[in-house]
Amino acid sequence: MSAFIITRIQTGDYDDWRPMFDQDRPQAREKALLQRVLRSSDDPNEVFVYLEYQTLEDANEARDRLLASGVLDRFDDKHGPNVLIDAG
Repeated sequence: MSAFIITRIQTGDYDDWRPMFDQDRPQAREKALLQRVLRSSDDPNEVFVYLEYQTLEDANEARDRLLASGVLDRFDDKHGPNVLIDAG
């Protein structure tokens, strides 16, 4: 069963944030089958990160790595990472 992670982040400055995101230091995206970074049309510094994984276990592992790394702690305005499954 596929699983997904969706995270919303107010980056403050997208151009400063993006290079750090691309490094993927927590290695949360190493097993991702698909990744998308979407920017709000109202505020280009607000991003939604969409990741797809082959299994729920892979998504939970990625979420745990992301949380343990502390990389999201620098953002006051965020939601997630949320692990989701297809409602089918």
